[in-house]
This record gives sequence, C-alpha cells and structure tokens, in this order.
Amino acid sequence: MNWDQIEGKWKQLKGSVRQKWAKLTDDDLELIAGNRDAFAGRLQERYGIAKDEAERQLAEWQKSVSDPGATTGARSSS
Repeated sequence: MNWDQIEGKWKQLKGSVRQKWAKLTDDDLELIAGNRDAFAGRLQERYGIAKDEAERQLAEWQKSVSDPGATTGARSSS
C-alpha cells in the first residue's frame, strides 16, 4: 500500500496506528490525516526519536498494513 492509499484509508487505519503508537493522541491522528511527513514529525515529538528512526518505524508499519497477514489482530473474514 502506498502513502496515497494510506491517506485515502486513514480512518480505517487509525486503529492500527493507535495500537502501535499509543502515545499519539486523537488530535495527533486528526492532524496527521495520513500525511507521512506530519506522521514522522509527531512520532519524533511524542517518542523522542530521531527522524531516521521515525521513518524506519513508518516503513515497517506501512509494510504491515500492506500485508494484512503480517499483522496481529488482522480482520476476521468470518
């Protein structure tokens, strides 16, 4: 899934974001709105990490939402 798709599906993906980065507030999620740069900036701010670490975490998360089988708690198809 590319970042254009993430922006388009932001409302559905916010739960996954909250699960991985619990320090992000609802206001943070509204401000990010799927924007990668804003997302990286908020991660840096809330977690006190360097930009390259924030980018690494985002790339890892992006890969996990692109491959639903790679995430825990994936949607059930029952």
